[in-house]
Amino acid sequence: MVDMTTLSGRHGDAASTKRVRKRRAAETRLKAYGIIALSLAAAALIALLGSVFTKAGGALTETYLTLPITLEASKIDPDGTGNPKIIRRADFSGLTKDMLKEQFPNAKGRTTRRELYDLTSSGAAFELADKVAADPSLVGQTIDYPFLASDVTDLYLKGAFGELVSKPVTGNLTLSRNGDTYLVSSTADDFSKALDRVKEGLVAEAAKLRGQARLQDNGVVEFRRRAEVADTAEEREKNERLAEARAAARDALLAQADDLETRAAAEGGDEVLDENNRSVLISVAGGWLKMTRITPNGGLAEAVVPMERAVEATNAWGLHTTDLPEASRKVSDNQIIWIEQLKAQGRVDVVFNTRFFTAGDSREPELAGIWGAVAGSFWTMLVTFLLAFPTGVLAAIYLEEFAPKNKLTDFVEVNINNLAAVPSIVFGLLGLSVFLGVFGVPRSAPLAGGIVLALMTLPTIIIAARAAIRAVPPSIRDAAVGLGASPLQCTFHHVLPLAMPGILTGTIIGMAQALGETAPLIMIGMVAFIVDIPGSITDSASVLPVQVFRWSDFPERAFEARTSAAICVLLFFLVVMNAIAVILRKRFERRW
Repeated sequence: MVDMTTLSGRHGDAASTKRVRKRRAAETRLKAYGIIALSLAAAALIALLGSVFTKAGGALTETYLTLPITLEASKIDPDGTGNPKIIRRADFSGLTKDMLKEQFPNAKGRTTRRELYDLTSSGAAFELADKVAADPSLVGQTIDYPFLASDVTDLYLKGAFGELVSKPVTGNLTLSRNGDTYLVSSTADDFSKALDRVKEGLVAEAAKLRGQARLQDNGVVEFRRRAEVADTAEEREKNERLAEARAAARDALLAQADDLETRAAAEGGDEVLDENNRSVLISVAGGWLKMTRITPNGGLAEAVVPMERAVEATNAWGLHTTDLPEASRKVSDNQIIWIEQLKAQGRVDVVFNTRFFTAGDSREPELAGIWGAVAGSFWTMLVTFLLAFPTGVLAAIYLEEFAPKNKLTDFVEVNINNLAAVPSIVFGLLGLSVFLGVFGVPRSAPLAGGIVLALMTLPTIIIAARAAIRAVPPSIRDAAVGLGASPLQCTFHHVLPLAMPGILTGTIIGMAQALGETAPLIMIGMVAFIVDIPGSITDSASVLPVQVFRWSDFPERAFEARTSAAICVLLFFLVVMNAIAVILRKRFERRW
């Protein structure tokens, strides 16, 4: 017999207690590891989504400049026909440029005029033409029209190029004009504070130069190492020359950095303000001056926007400095002044960017929208669903309910599982060589993209459908057959309806995966620049993931925000599709 007293003593002894404590400590560590892993994953996800959502905010608003423009009948419709076709052929771009020149008459010279014209979008003139063509009674009138701002103007107002810092002034400004130049000074130390800001910029520029010098020094070390291990004298000399060139570049950068730091550390100072310095601007009497030279007591300035009245001394003035030198930002000092002037006049309006959700693609960031890509994704997904869903479900029914178990069906099943793991770009190559090259399917069309994605999604749907059919209890089949149903009736009247929730769940997940694919669609030409909104499966189109890929490769900075916004839209559709799959599973799930 078993001595229970002895067993009880063994379970309560010190060794047993130690083992229990050790096991519980291991369980606690495992839970801690799991919590840490989940926390790291959640933190990474939050960081990723936070970065995307933060950048996407810039695409949700757009800027308009409301300016007066005279719609001269002699230039728009000289014969007074009121014909929209004739009106649209008028030079509205020239009218817009003339309006800007009237608004800022001091803008002279080809470069300055180009900067002035860049305040508004290139598409603003076409929108004005559409408005006048729709209402010919506007011809001959002077109207306040909201011109769509360019990406440069929009980004500046959103702070993408730094802030225009307004320095508080305490002294009276004195101006003495000498031709096109003004000698300016203040009765207080206002310009000394502005000079300090300029010197801060010199220190920042010196730090950048030292960073570039470190890179050159790394090159010196590497080329000298290559020279030491070179196999031939020619190769050794080549690397030594490269090392000497890098050393010379490094020394030049360090010398420039030393000079900037010396100028920044010196008391007082006399700085010539060029494009490599922070800019200093003066607003006075309704006009704007740009300083070209600054000292602690004042300096020289030139008028960008003329003053409304002659001023020799005043205490009503403003002193402003930029965060970045003109060479480090796309917006020029002149453009900053013009924008601030319009802003002070109440002619700048920031509104919700409905264009982003209703327009097609464009080379101009402020005109670009995602509706064309959304429509292309819709048509592509429609073709994918119509091809993959019935084919995949019928294949699953045959393999699960009717196919004999032999080597052929085993071979088919193995290849279906293998196809589910094939890289998506392989399907793109298949579509390029077979569907486009042999069958002549239109390039860049949703029809071609849908066929390729249907082939890619088909194995996923077959596997999910077979699992759902297999999950239906055999008793359902036995009961149907026992009541006289044929195998076909049993399958389509009883088994398939009960398996449909699981089939739909797998199909939606497969479609969501196809919606996010880019590589196969690039192979069949859906990466092309398409402006028009596709109206059918044979029209040229792009899709959301390809649109994200294209925008991310554009050099214009404004496309960065639109890329993030397009990613948010794509994520929204993916989340909605996966949520529908979860709802279907919860709604129709049965416990057998």
